Amino acid sequence: MAEPERPRTEQRMRPAPLLFEPAEAASDPEHFFDLESIEDPRELLDRATELTHAFRAATDRSVEFQAMAAAQLADPRRFDRLTPAGIAERAEWTEDYAKKMVEFGRDLLRGGADRQT
Repeated sequence: MAEPERPRTEQRMRPAPLLFEPAEAASDPEHFFDLESIEDPRELLDRATELTHAFRAATDRSVEFQAMAAAQLADPRRFDRLTPAGIAERAEWTEDYAKKMVEFGRDLLRGGADRQT
């Protein structure tokens, strides 16, 4: 039987798509998702806000995947298990943060309720 979906305290916003920029545009330090070409301040605010939401959503999802990977790497059933110190070194975290991420990842993998950290 499938585990019940955990309750969400806030609905996830569907972020604006993050479009990859052409290499020549990315090499220009003044260029950022074509925002510099938008002259109407209302349109600029709207698009910049969309990008902000998209980056925040991407960050949140990435952190969840980091936590799940850390939990999997720390699993004592793995023959190649990593210690929290090893995970911290690999991810460029402190050991304390790695321990918290392992626990968060275990909760996510179990489908547990949201935790307060």
